[in-house]
Amino acid sequence: MSSGRTGESVPIPARAEAVDPRRWWGLVVIALAQLMVVLDATIVNIALPSAQHDLHMSDGNRQWVITAYTLAFGGLLLLGGRVADLVGRKRTFVIGLIGFAAASAFGGAADGPAMLFGARALQGVFAAVLAPSALSLLTTTFTDPRERGKAFGIYGALAGSGSAIGFILGGLLTEYLNWRWCLYVNVPIAILAVIGAFALLHDRPGHGESRLDVPGVLLGCGGLVAVVYGFSEAQPRGWTDPVVLALFAAGIALLALFVWWQGRAPSPLLPLHIVRDRTRAGCFLTMMLAVIGMFGLFLFMTYYLQVILGYSPVRAGLGFLPLTAAIITGSTQIAARLLNRVAPRLLMVPGLLLASVGLMLLTRMTVHSSYATDILPALILLGLGMGLTFMPVFATATAGVAPRDAGVTSATVNTAQQVGGSIGTALLNTIATTSGAAYIAAHLHSPADRAAVVPVGVVHGYTVAIWWAVGVMLLAALVAGLMVTARPTGRGAATKPRVRESVG
Repeated sequence: MSSGRTGESVPIPARAEAVDPRRWWGLVVIALAQLMVVLDATIVNIALPSAQHDLHMSDGNRQWVITAYTLAFGGLLLLGGRVADLVGRKRTFVIGLIGFAAASAFGGAADGPAMLFGARALQGVFAAVLAPSALSLLTTTFTDPRERGKAFGIYGALAGSGSAIGFILGGLLTEYLNWRWCLYVNVPIAILAVIGAFALLHDRPGHGESRLDVPGVLLGCGGLVAVVYGFSEAQPRGWTDPVVLALFAAGIALLALFVWWQGRAPSPLLPLHIVRDRTRAGCFLTMMLAVIGMFGLFLFMTYYLQVILGYSPVRAGLGFLPLTAAIITGSTQIAARLLNRVAPRLLMVPGLLLASVGLMLLTRMTVHSSYATDILPALILLGLGMGLTFMPVFATATAGVAPRDAGVTSATVNTAQQVGGSIGTALLNTIATTSGAAYIAAHLHSPADRAAVVPVGVVHGYTVAIWWAVGVMLLAALVAGLMVTARPTGRGAATKPRVRESVG
């Protein structure tokens, strides 16, 4: 029975794959798909003003271009992960790619707001299938500790920097083509990934003997949708609005019922032993907290660079390039090289502290700050810190999971990231707008002062919210230090638990 969980079924295929040089080309395919999913959460942001003008969207409805995607994506991830386990990860990976490309083309051709909102929701649905399939394929393909570190370094770099890449690409496409290409660009990427998937990726058959936990789907996905929707509505409505409070109450109640049912379901959507593991639960919580601080920052810096400093969309997008480069460096050149030598938390905790210092530097920005001296050093520190954090989180959260649970574990990591992004955007933006409005009200003594006071008040709101982000990032460091107790993933450390489990 023990070998059926994680024992002999994992090492034997791993040795066979270790001699296949094409597995690294398979990583390119997986990385392409992951990059497409992550950057699509932000690539439309810079294009949104142009899309709003072309399609005659109201200010109240424009948020649905973002919310429709995050709502479907975050709410359906657990279902997507379990479907991948049941029918096969490669199959769901290809289905997700094809569906995502079709939805992107549909959105690019939108002739009205409703068509664009629907396309973005469809993108989120197929992203919820694609993202856990990609991560679980990576988990089951690279099981050798040294190769696993390199592979997850690349994956973690893309997961952490994809949002910043979305701003850069969105700015270039919007300025030199038009906003529709922010959606059309996914089509050629998906076609390349589908061709690569058929040629290079291998997967074990799905566990079709298990049944989908329908009550779990309704409770878990319904609860996640309600929570994510609540955070997205908190931004325009306010935290005390009855609709927002009702969504939070319904979401918490559904998720509580979901946990209760998972302990009794014959084929649970999320087996509770996955989250009962202290290290794995610590990785999930660390990911969510870290992303809260990071995603909120993306929103502020986009508006700061374009509205306060007057950057063009392209220049604003390129302003994120050092952050992206730093995340890739921290993930692939530092964390990936050290993960099999040091415990994961010895990378996560310093990384989160480094990111906190970067955020602290940004609290000093003013309407007259220089990008080179005030913004650039902070982005580099933040990027290095996030690179040191994301890579070990992904690798450690998915390590040692039984093949039949790889998809749902991967989905849980992605859910933590997506829910964290929704919370961060809504929470920090609400803090920023509230603090900025209070500052303007206190300092605006006559209409003539408005041109001078308003920009200062807006930036003051940003800095107050960034201080909150610092606090959340420090909390993430504390969680990682206390909960993530896994040992180094080197060969000696990695084999001992498996031997004990197989014998036991």
